[in-house]
Amino acid sequence: MPLINRFADLHAEITAWRRDLHENPELLFDTTRTAALVAEKLRAFGCDRIETGIGRTGVVAVIRGKTNKSGKVIGLRADMDALPILEATGLDYKSKVEGLMHACGHDGHTAMLLGAAKYLAETRNFDGTAVMIFQPAEEGGGGGREMCADGLMDNFGIQEVYGMHNMPGYPVGEFAIRPGAFFAAADQFTVDIEGKGGHAAKPHEAIDTTLVGAQIVVALQSIVARNADPLKSLVISVCSFQTESDAYNVIPQHVRLKATVRTMDKDIQDMAEEKIKRVITNTAEAFGARATVDYQRGYPVMVNSDKQADFAYEVARKVAGDGKVQKEAPQIMGAEDFSFMLEERPGAYILVGNGDTPMCHHPEYNFDDDAIPAGCSYWATLVETAMPASAGEGS
Repeated sequence: MPLINRFADLHAEITAWRRDLHENPELLFDTTRTAALVAEKLRAFGCDRIETGIGRTGVVAVIRGKTNKSGKVIGLRADMDALPILEATGLDYKSKVEGLMHACGHDGHTAMLLGAAKYLAETRNFDGTAVMIFQPAEEGGGGGREMCADGLMDNFGIQEVYGMHNMPGYPVGEFAIRPGAFFAAADQFTVDIEGKGGHAAKPHEAIDTTLVGAQIVVALQSIVARNADPLKSLVISVCSFQTESDAYNVIPQHVRLKATVRTMDKDIQDMAEEKIKRVITNTAEAFGARATVDYQRGYPVMVNSDKQADFAYEVARKVAGDGKVQKEAPQIMGAEDFSFMLEERPGAYILVGNGDTPMCHHPEYNFDDDAIPAGCSYWATLVETAMPASAGEGS
């Protein structure tokens, strides 16, 4: 089954939805307009059940097939939130909200799942139940965790769950997936350093927190180079270095660092946390300063179930054709809170090509609307293949 012809007919309509979402980005759990638009369209499609306010502003819709002899329930998830980035695309439909933009393609993800919902509600050519999950706050808010905490899986009887994300650099209409660990765990930590402020001309009378902070930034990389197994992944990135003074001639009393840690293995994650705390406190002490570390575990490793990843690969191959789907895609050190859903149910997360565009989170990024037919076809084909109507009718 290649691209589904119905999505060629719907392409312009789905593109219009996507561009409306792009013009009206919302952050984290503040996706009230987006959620209302999604719910309105799902009602118009004739979905059998629609629930709002799950995980604060999430929306869930149920579409029942022509029959339900299999009793299978498959969940499909799209994220809805944008990013605090000033858009620099110059598009006719660029963001209307200053300082916010859909720089990761969640507008496209939402539109594609809406397109699939419209098709599935029209045709219902499957035996079982499809659950459409529209999630807020993927970009750091843990909306997936919040939806699960609200009973998403149990309340809707979801047995398997699937996700999809666009990927710049991959040809439009092609896919990539891998079984096992796919996206990294993401932790973060804040370091507060206290020394002794003073005059820049008399550093010997001060304890220079800027120097201490700089030494800590460098020393942290020794954990990656000399404590982590070189065959396993670890990234420590100090991304913010804040002194309490911006004067040219003041040694600050306090400095704050903010950093992120990316890992693919629980043992490396545990080791990194322990070593980070030790390196920071001991380095500060060596200079006569004091450092405190607030370490927060974030999104866990996103792990595709082997069986479901193989199934998703075959579905994508049906849609894109032979040679157009990577089965062992490289691991990605970015994080994804679909990991919370995969901790509760078996499932798989796949990438769909977004062509030659800037990478996600770039101010010139844009979702390629030509990817819509492939993404919608993937969702519809997944449901119809996992829960074939013939199986229910013949049983």
